[in-house]
Amino acid sequence: MPTNALRATFFATAFALGAMTGAAQAETRSLVVAGGCFWCVESDFDHVAGVVGTTSGYAGGQMQNPTYRNHGRHREVVKIDYDPAVTDYETLVGIFLRTIDPLDAGGQFCDRGRSYETAIHAADDAEKMVAMEAVNIASETLGQQVVTPIEGPVTFWEAEDYHQDYYLSQERQLTRFGYVTRAEAYKGYRKGCGRDARVRQVWGAEAYKGVDKPAS
Repeated sequence: MPTNALRATFFATAFALGAMTGAAQAETRSLVVAGGCFWCVESDFDHVAGVVGTTSGYAGGQMQNPTYRNHGRHREVVKIDYDPAVTDYETLVGIFLRTIDPLDAGGQFCDRGRSYETAIHAADDAEKMVAMEAVNIASETLGQQVVTPIEGPVTFWEAEDYHQDYYLSQERQLTRFGYVTRAEAYKGYRKGCGRDARVRQVWGAEAYKGVDKPAS
């Protein structure tokens, strides 16, 4: 084969292999969970190994195009994108249960009602079985029945832009804590709502297990 033809074949093969490798590296998976205030779930999972992105949103209801002011029977949820080469669904569900109060069926901490109830959304039967096992382990660990339900696939509606990474935002606004940054308001809210105190009360040494740097 002529030299130019060999060179062309080599680069074509290298390009194809590179594209395949890039696609494999870019592959991510996701899970959707409801754990009370979506700002808090985002902040926790942004500090979990293997998580490459978190997005606040709404799910679990029937309304189309829900908003923060009007989301009907939807819960606040977070879509967690992760790298399956680093972590897996089982690990993340176990961590999730240890960042909430899974014994509370009426909401989370100071936030009450449907919007703040917990849930794990399994995409298929395999994930459902994994989630059920994680819930059983949590129940045995706590010596009480975990009430967080495991539900099926769900339509995820992304929340408004200002809710994304709220705990990091340096934009100022008038809040119950004064004219402060959203990040400062978030810290005041999280502490005032008693989230971390209750999670540690429920879970003891296992609270936030797997979270490198829980925001509080």
